[in-house]
Amino acid sequence: MDDWEMHDEVRLSPRERLALVQIESGLRQDRRFARRMGCPRGPGWLPAAVVLLTAASVFVAVMGIRTSDPALLWCFAWLWPLTLLQVFRLLCRATRTRSRSGARVTPWL
Repeated sequence: MDDWEMHDEVRLSPRERLALVQIESGLRQDRRFARRMGCPRGPGWLPAAVVLLTAASVFVAVMGIRTSDPALLWCFAWLWPLTLLQVFRLLCRATRTRSRSGARVTPWL
């Protein structure tokens, strides 16, 4: 807690610092507040998940068609809607406006 930079030569008592840490941790846990403040989320796993799900879906579909194995076809039937859902989420994230100026920012790049 002592590694904070104190601006304007203001010193906080340990009790005040503890209260400040508790307030900040509560605000960090509030997802809606973080989204409104424009705080970056964790690493961009969604694009990687979309790529992997798409590759897996194509592979399972091709192998299922080539071998006519029902297990592979059922795996594709389960995997494809999940892939489409993640692609939809990625597209929604890419087209969402993030700043008040109207400029579009893609947080997944």
